[in-house]
Amino acid sequence: VQLQASGGGLVQPGGSLRLSCAASGPAFHSYVVAWFRQAPGKEREFVANIAGVVRGTIYADSAKDRFTISRDNAKDTVYLQMNDVKPDDTAVYYCAAGVVFTKRINAYSYWGQGTLVTVSS
Repeated sequence: VQLQASGGGLVQPGGSLRLSCAASGPAFHSYVVAWFRQAPGKEREFVANIAGVVRGTIYADSAKDRFTISRDNAKDTVYLQMNDVKPDDTAVYYCAAGVVFTKRINAYSYWGQGTLVTVSS
């Protein structure tokens, strides 16, 4: 599976942004897909994930009520809708795919290249 993240950019606090993770490869619809982020000088952290078929989701506390993860299996794409963004959301956002429904970073075998989100006025 190959993943391509896009949609990052500069956004003002309180604004919205939608990230996309486009995949190529067989049976993408069966993979769990997650978003992680890494801020400067910090470790990469879990943001949200979505299961393949039943589409259950898990969110980090920092993302609850502001971010929404979704997927369109017909397009082999997973989205992260980010609303009411804050300066602390500034990071490189990565999408990743795996077979276990978990927040653990080491469970994800396939990674996209990352897209930078900068929240600033």
